[in-house]
Amino acid sequence: METIYYLLAGIAGLALGGFSVFKFLKSKHNNLLANSEQVINSAKKKAQKQIEEAKQKRDKMLSDLRKQEQEKRQDLRKTEERLLNRENELEQKIEKIDHKRDELEKKLKEIEEKKKQYSETLSKQEQELERVANLTKDDAKKELITKVEEEFNDELVNYVKHLEEKAKQEANEKAKQIMVSAMQKYAAETASESTATIVQLPSDEMKGRIIGREGRNINTFEHMTGVDVIVDDTPGTVIIAGFDLLRRYIAKVSLERLVSDGRIHPGRIEEVVKKVEGEVGQLVRELGEKAAYEVGVVGLPSDMIKLLGKLKFKTSYGQNLLKQSVEIANLAGIMASELGADVTLAKKAGLLHAIGRAVDHEVSGNFFQIGADICKKYGQSDKLVAIIESMQDTKDQKTCEGALLEAAYLISCNRPGVDKSNLEGFIKRMEELENIAKSFDGVTAAYAVHTGNEVRVIVDADQVDDLKTIRLSHEIARKIEDDTQFNGRVKVTVLREKRLEAIAE
Repeated sequence: METIYYLLAGIAGLALGGFSVFKFLKSKHNNLLANSEQVINSAKKKAQKQIEEAKQKRDKMLSDLRKQEQEKRQDLRKTEERLLNRENELEQKIEKIDHKRDELEKKLKEIEEKKKQYSETLSKQEQELERVANLTKDDAKKELITKVEEEFNDELVNYVKHLEEKAKQEANEKAKQIMVSAMQKYAAETASESTATIVQLPSDEMKGRIIGREGRNINTFEHMTGVDVIVDDTPGTVIIAGFDLLRRYIAKVSLERLVSDGRIHPGRIEEVVKKVEGEVGQLVRELGEKAAYEVGVVGLPSDMIKLLGKLKFKTSYGQNLLKQSVEIANLAGIMASELGADVTLAKKAGLLHAIGRAVDHEVSGNFFQIGADICKKYGQSDKLVAIIESMQDTKDQKTCEGALLEAAYLISCNRPGVDKSNLEGFIKRMEELENIAKSFDGVTAAYAVHTGNEVRVIVDADQVDDLKTIRLSHEIARKIEDDTQFNGRVKVTVLREKRLEAIAE
């Protein structure tokens, strides 16, 4: 009985608990429903508001677009009206032009008819005169000329002489004016060159490093470059002496790099000098291109540009040949412009007239002829070749441009301060000494130094032994005595050096 009581009590407790849970869940459900309805209503209100804002923006955009469209239509209408007005104006002008053209054609026809009438009248009058005089027109003209010549023969001769003298005088005055005008328009500085180059040093201490122990550095440098390096008491400078501009340039750049780098020893000197020599080719090309651009000559082949650049390292009467060629080209071009001649041809002839000097140490003959052959080889015009070739004998000038080139050449060579004949002769003597030494077998290089008092000759150690070295020095000295004229002594120094290398691993 007690068990049944407990069982009923448990069932009643469960029923009461379940009812309580049911009531709690139902209450929570109702709360959730109420909250969801609030969220939904809030979302609906928010969405409605956004929709209204979107409609307002849409209406505003449509209003702006309509306004812009109206403005554009007004602009197009105005443009159309302007075009129509211009079209009407053009039509009116065309009508006026057509009217004037009709009037001119009418006048031309009238003139042609009158001209024809005059010609017929003149022909009838000439025929009537021939009939009356019993002479034709040509016979009458010949008879008149014969009588005039007989009566005024002396006066005609004197008058012709007077005209010839007056023409010559005017031609000379005109030529002087053209030359003076050309010199005034192109007043370039005299491009003279000396035989020495100064290199600045950061301190006098660097002089000892340049000389090196027992003079090894300076000897190696002079041996590699073919110049004299003069180290004197002048503070902060050394002098590079030599007649060859190219060698002096290589030596100057090499020494500046060595001084800047600070490492100065025989191995480094050889490395730097060889590197600078390799860079000279690019420099020569750039110099040639710059000169051609300065003058305004285009279309030259690459090889001719290189030869032109080499003239930077050549001199003529003490002038730098490349600068002189540019000067002559500009002078010839100015004079050609004054006379109405071919300016381009005159400039090109002036620029290239001395191109043969770039290879005259390799090819024998007059450098004008060498230059003409070079121009012919690279496809330049026959006129240009003939002008440069005729510079060998100025009496053969047959063209105006050739005469202008000759005049520009003489102006450039004879301006005050230009003539450096002593320097030119000195350079030729130095080149002659080197060429004599190079003419012997086994000689790889030769350098005339100490103002021509010494010739340093470098021989191939495999071809020339010690005994031949002694004999070669005497043979070169005898040939210099026989083939050249000089004052004082010329010392011949033959250098034979053989280097052996081995690698230790």
